[in-house]
Amino acid sequence: MKAKITLLPGDGIGPEVVSEARKILAEVATRYHHQFSYQEAIVGGIAIDEMGTALPEESLGACLESDAVLLGAVGGPKWSDPTAPVRPEQGLLRLRKELNVFANLRPVKVFEALAAASPLRPDKVKDVDIMFVRELTGGIYFGTPQGREETPQGRSGHDTLRYNEHEIRRVLEVAFELARGRRGKVTSVDKANVLATMRVWREVAHEVAAEYPDIEYEDVLVDACAMYLINRPADFDVIVTGNMFGDILSDEASMITGSLGMLPSAALGVPGATGLFEPIHGSAPDIAGQGIANPLATILSTAMMLRWGLGLHEEAGAVETAVSEVLNAGNRTVDLVNPGETAVGTQEMGDLVAAALS
Repeated sequence: MKAKITLLPGDGIGPEVVSEARKILAEVATRYHHQFSYQEAIVGGIAIDEMGTALPEESLGACLESDAVLLGAVGGPKWSDPTAPVRPEQGLLRLRKELNVFANLRPVKVFEALAAASPLRPDKVKDVDIMFVRELTGGIYFGTPQGREETPQGRSGHDTLRYNEHEIRRVLEVAFELARGRRGKVTSVDKANVLATMRVWREVAHEVAAEYPDIEYEDVLVDACAMYLINRPADFDVIVTGNMFGDILSDEASMITGSLGMLPSAALGVPGATGLFEPIHGSAPDIAGQGIANPLATILSTAMMLRWGLGLHEEAGAVETAVSEVLNAGNRTVDLVNPGETAVGTQEMGDLVAAALS
């Protein structure tokens, strides 16, 4: 097949890990006789420095014209001033909104070879395979009014948490459809005991659940879910929740695997729309340029892009198998090594996965 892919390396370690993902795409194209064309664009802090905006129109246009978008990471201390009128994260939020990628899939799966790297006991992480479905274009990150003001009591900030029935229903439907291809269980996470928005969420969730009688369903409050993810993570199959709760809980769950450097994600819209694929880790400016960043989250995001963005299921499985083989052979980046072990670098890890593919 032919596919046009936009690469957004971004900031920090983003260019390093995206470079390794492109290496894997090239190997896939050779092995399966595909034609992938690439265009690279800027987003985040580097875009602010060069263009004064976190998402230049040229970058957005490239993404909208692509079959899929692969992002590295955005942000860093250089642009972290909370009073700054333009911040790197604004580019990412706008990109998600413009692409209308409302369902963020974040798999949390423990590779058997990495069970010892988890901070939890081996018996706790055995068989952990969770798919988070995070609503991505609504909720408190996008609600209005939003802003800050000076009051007689000092500085004040305000944000609005808002969801409508359509936004809730469509992401719930994604979760239930995914569960049908997995272990058949959906957990909806909310804060319905306190927030009016979440009571609407739960009402709609129950209506959608009634349309899927073959799927086991449960409601869990967000604070309880945070506890259960540590106490009994293997009990979960598909977890669906709002934008902010999904952001926090999936980052918490990522540590079950031992490192943020292992977790990919896919942001999807309606069928046929351009998807956005990215590792869930940040730009890690403290290690940028040292050649030690873990590229596997980005490589696994590439596998998700092949599967969910381009419909290439066999190719996606081959990439995931290659990652497993490399890990089973004992190869680790610095975030995964035990004391006394030797780590491989970013490029070497990419080379090893590419070699396993070929």
